[in-house]
Amino acid sequence: MKNVVKTKFSIKDLESLSGIKAHTIRIWEKRYSLLEPQRTATNIRTYSLNDLQKLLNVVFLTENGYKISKIANKTTSEISALVSVIVSELSAASENHAINSFKIAMMNFDQNLFHKTYNSLVETKDFETIFYESFLPLLHEIGLLWQTDTINPSHEHFIFNLIKQKILINIEKKQHSTPCTQEQTFALFLPENEIHELGLLFLNYELISNGYKVIYLGQSIMLSNLKYLYLNHPRLSFAAYFTVAPEIDKIEDYFNEFNNLFGTQKLDLYILGALTSKIDESSIPDNVYLMMSIREFVNVIQKKLPIYA
Repeated sequence: MKNVVKTKFSIKDLESLSGIKAHTIRIWEKRYSLLEPQRTATNIRTYSLNDLQKLLNVVFLTENGYKISKIANKTTSEISALVSVIVSELSAASENHAINSFKIAMMNFDQNLFHKTYNSLVETKDFETIFYESFLPLLHEIGLLWQTDTINPSHEHFIFNLIKQKILINIEKKQHSTPCTQEQTFALFLPENEIHELGLLFLNYELISNGYKVIYLGQSIMLSNLKYLYLNHPRLSFAAYFTVAPEIDKIEDYFNEFNNLFGTQKLDLYILGALTSKIDESSIPDNVYLMMSIREFVNVIQKKLPIYA
């Protein structure tokens, strides 16, 4: 099925995408003629992709010390040019603009803009920094946009696959450049019916960066399939992402089933993802660790396990 580019936006869409309240957008329209929305037959505002792009650039300028009254006196082209100058001069300030550019690329299914924005970040930042400072905030915003119906699944899949591409490229680079210095092996998996893979892929990148051997299993793995791994890798730990699965009321049973796989052996299981905040820590086995973020997981594995030269 062919993707359809979304070219018309409601004021609610603009609010969600820009972070500027609809009330403020209306004031900017009335006072400064900043945007010129079309009107439906029922007098409802609709905005173009160009309106969205202009608003995102205006937001960037206001965040970098420019007053809206001064910005409003400039043409759309002059605003874009000013943003480009600031981004080139202030690498730290480019993060917000990069995230806005990624959002525009997503809304317009524009691979070239995505790659151009990513390549501009690569000039001054390593991949880990780009992921934490640009991709993670972007993914958080996408989650909110999806919940409010500002974007549809095709937008989400489009941008997710582009980010996945970058993670895989950098995993391969790390595999070639970073020696394995740990005896410990991590098996990474998503439970059955779980397909949200980006976080797990980045865990793979971080573990390889820290010298660990990784067995990457990927999406929708049955617990019974994990038992075989232990027979061949005695120094083994597991890490999984819980975003939509398993169901909350079945998680305790899930942990018990995991432990039953290995008899008297208690293998470490690290859990990340949206569901971690909903799990009752008092009810989980002592070999299961809830990680509230990727950074927390990385800090734990750096401190907990010895390095073998």
